[in-house]
Amino acid sequence: MNTLLSEREDMTEEEKSLFLHDLKKVCKEYFEADGRYSVDVARTEKGFSVCVIFDAVRVKKFRKPR
Repeated sequence: MNTLLSEREDMTEEEKSLFLHDLKKVCKEYFEADGRYSVDVARTEKGFSVCVIFDAVRVKKFRKPR
């Protein structure tokens, strides 16, 4: 385990961008979104609070995989 990563206080803008890029792929499976995403990472008593915000136009129908 890389201890430097576990002791950091924040993500870089590049890391946030990479995270959101990956997350958008997942969100597209469940939502039709307007394309604007943001992330906020804050230090908490137990670690971090991560908040991802985006506007969804609609919730897509999906089924349990067989």
